[in-house]
Amino acid sequence: MADKTNKYDILVIDDEAVIIEAVKRIATGEGFKVDSSLSAKEALGKLLETEYKLIITDIMMPEMDGFQLLEELEKRKLKIPVIVTTGYSTVEMAVKSLAKGAIGYIPKPFTLDELLSIIYRGLEFEKIDKKIAKEQFNVTDASIIYVPCPPKYYRLGYNSWINIDNEGSVFVGVSDMYLKTIKTLKSLTLRNFEDNIVQGAICATFEAEDGLIHHLLSPVSGMIIEPNDKLKEDITLIEKDPYFEGWLYRIIPSDLDFELKNLVSCSSDRI
Repeated sequence: MADKTNKYDILVIDDEAVIIEAVKRIATGEGFKVDSSLSAKEALGKLLETEYKLIITDIMMPEMDGFQLLEELEKRKLKIPVIVTTGYSTVEMAVKSLAKGAIGYIPKPFTLDELLSIIYRGLEFEKIDKKIAKEQFNVTDASIIYVPCPPKYYRLGYNSWINIDNEGSVFVGVSDMYLKTIKTLKSLTLRNFEDNIVQGAICATFEAEDGLIHHLLSPVSGMIIEPNDKLKEDITLIEKDPYFEGWLYRIIPSDLDFELKNLVSCSSDRI
């Protein structure tokens, strides 16, 4: 297939022109080339002739909503990272977005910093994903792009993971893919002992060396019975060993059987 002649960094899809203009103003100020559509159906038409690195789409739109767009992209095998945004912000919306294939979720109204952090993360995801596609059949290349979570784990999108302990508790952590998109960590803010975390809500905050702040969404709900205090002494444990020594919390889940349906089994990442 020939390369598409029209190329943009970002496609913004929203039925509110004021939102499109806000995103365009912020993104173009960072030097990104931005295109837009007022409907998902119009956007699908553009995808036939134009190449995009990242899509930012509203959920609640007439004719075709953001969830239907995600399904259509999967059906057409268009591997473009999608960030979902909505004014009808709930944790259920965030979880459903990630479960349907979005790589990120941002509620409206969003701040400049919130939008920039998720844009940079989305564009970095696209670079990594493209590199994986190029190298997956190149068995002579021994480079490790990112480490997928272990087969017995479950993950919420590419954000966070859980490992169910034999004693009924659950370990919670951040995926290596997520870490790779935010690059070098500078600091970490964790919740405290006996705090409750909620599936789809922010459970930890990372500050990168470039100054951007990134929020991690929790894969499950429950009460924290043990934060990983080792991370206070050595934050690099998260980057060195995100699935074992670099875990964030051990929690008692509040409704694990119900919430597991929103997660992806990491065993499927190796098929």
